[in-house]
Amino acid sequence: MFHLLPALALAAAAPLPQAERLPPPDFGDKDVLATVDALLATLETGDAPALLKLVYPDGRVTGRGTFVGGASGLRSRSFTEYAARMTPGSGFIERITNPVIEQDGDVAMVWAPFTITMDGKRVSCGIDHFDLVRENGSWKVMNLTFSSRTEGCGA
Repeated sequence: MFHLLPALALAAAAPLPQAERLPPPDFGDKDVLATVDALLATLETGDAPALLKLVYPDGRVTGRGTFVGGASGLRSRSFTEYAARMTPGSGFIERITNPVIEQDGDVAMVWAPFTITMDGKRVSCGIDHFDLVRENGSWKVMNLTFSSRTEGCGA
């Protein structure tokens, strides 16, 4: 038995062969994120009719925090009201990073840090929370809730 110990020690010290990484399972997250990306693209272009095709018009856009221009507090309006205020060519660009996607059947949510730039200058950041519902095979955003701050957003 004592003769096995040196052999076991040598085997334990030897590097293991490189394993192949398995691709992550596909739970339909790409379709959920594609809807969110399309919504963000409509905000960038100011395309209100395109936005309204991706959302439930009576759903809400709700923000809490400090907003561009210095106002703070709680803001909430329907997507229809929000779309009426959109301006093409405003220079608004919103980017999300590291989205976390949770899905159960026809209900999903996306939680992601965001930054907003206008005319090339970073003006705010925070966390976006999108909740989505799949209807007739297509995802639509029911609500967008976000935190907002104008400081601590990086360069």
